[in-house]
Amino acid sequence: MDERFERFVRDTFRNAGRRYAEARRAYREGRDGEDGAERFGLPTDDEGRARLVCRRHAEKRAVAVDSEGRPACFDPDHADCQGCAEDVREGVVETW
Repeated sequence: MDERFERFVRDTFRNAGRRYAEARRAYREGRDGEDGAERFGLPTDDEGRARLVCRRHAEKRAVAVDSEGRPACFDPDHADCQGCAEDVREGVVETW
């Protein structure tokens, strides 16, 4: 009887682990499935890149935006880039 119980517990934990891994993967795919431009309601070009006005270089750019609101050109050490990412998340970034 001990062996049957051990097998039952082991199988139950394995199944729970598989379901957890599947749920985690589905959540990650669902979260990452929507790109940043869509997520933050930004206008896009034909390739799906966000059309932003770069604060740092004062120019129009079409760039990919990640799920955390950071444009592909984002430099974490530059104040203008940090402000741009904050504006993207808050929905007040300048676009074209």
